[in-house]
Amino acid sequence: MSMKKPTVGVFFGSRSTEHDVSIITAIASVVKPLELAGKYEVIPVYIAKDGKWYSDEALKDIKLFTSGTITTWCAKQKPVSLLFENGLKLVKQGRKKREIHIDIAFPALHGTHGEDGEVMAMFELANIPYGGCGVAASEIAMDKVLAKQVALANNIATPKSVYFTKFEFEQDPDAWVTKVNRTLKYPLFVKPAHLGSSIGISRVSDPKDLLNAIEVATHYDDRALVEEAVQNLIEVTLPVMGNDEPRPALLEKPMTKSEDFFDFNTKYMQGGKKGKGGGKSGEQGAQGYSQVPADLPKALYEKAETVGLSVYKALGCSGMARIDMLIDSKKGEVYYNEVNPLPGSLYSHNWNKAGVSNVALVNTLIDLALERHQSRENLATVFDTNYLQQF
Repeated sequence: MSMKKPTVGVFFGSRSTEHDVSIITAIASVVKPLELAGKYEVIPVYIAKDGKWYSDEALKDIKLFTSGTITTWCAKQKPVSLLFENGLKLVKQGRKKREIHIDIAFPALHGTHGEDGEVMAMFELANIPYGGCGVAASEIAMDKVLAKQVALANNIATPKSVYFTKFEFEQDPDAWVTKVNRTLKYPLFVKPAHLGSSIGISRVSDPKDLLNAIEVATHYDDRALVEEAVQNLIEVTLPVMGNDEPRPALLEKPMTKSEDFFDFNTKYMQGGKKGKGGGKSGEQGAQGYSQVPADLPKALYEKAETVGLSVYKALGCSGMARIDMLIDSKKGEVYYNEVNPLPGSLYSHNWNKAGVSNVALVNTLIDLALERHQSRENLATVFDTNYLQQF
């Protein structure tokens, strides 16, 4: 008699501005390769934009989403409920109640209510292994201000910045504008602290546009970050995978000119930016064309790789993450920019070039999830006391 395959729940969608990007990551980069690997039973778990959860084999078909019929499909389905009982169970109501036991969770969620650690906390409560970064690392990585503070505390260079809450700003907008103008050199970037996919970010080269840019950022978030643009800019990004011994993929350079920066449309629509340097050296990845590996002097390449790995460790990442860095090519200085705890499409185009197939990638991420879970299980969490006997 054959052993039952472990069940992997792939979680995607959610109440996030990156809902649609998450669907593509889940179906193309996680569900398909996991099914090809053949080691696991794969269960899709879709979190709709209204926050209801659904699970059905039909959700593995991308056409359900691309055709726009998903809303009417959901309306006809009963959402699943969650049961915490020896792990995590999905309960499907119907003529007969069905319970699906999830052995391993694979969150393929981007942005708010997912990538930021919320869903990971639920897997922790259920005490099941899950792929990617843990709760704290996800939360820190998705908060640009907090991540910068952790980087600085670990002596990792990052662009000079000023940050404040929406409340602080609204109390005295002029004081903050003055502070920014006194502290930082233009051009500046103004960013919401939490959103991914470049939503709400402005590049400001004229002081008269600063106030408006801050208002845009605080419209999307309760905290904003204003930072100096790096001069003589080369942008690079490094996908990293692992727990205690992280390994880098290839340093990648998006094909953009320094005056461009990715807003949501250039990043995800029309296949990304068709950089001038496209051609044979350009790999089309999740963000348009890029150069893999980045064509940099050896010493600078290695410095960026070292900074990327230092950030991964400083933030306590595990499973996988992507570290974005900014290089001042004249100074030869590498600055940490931000961390993406769940890179779109798992950055599989880059791992492929580094010799890791899509199937090997998801299998490794599950192995890392199991390894981390096991090492945490080995820690003592129950401590017997006679505290209650006093009462």
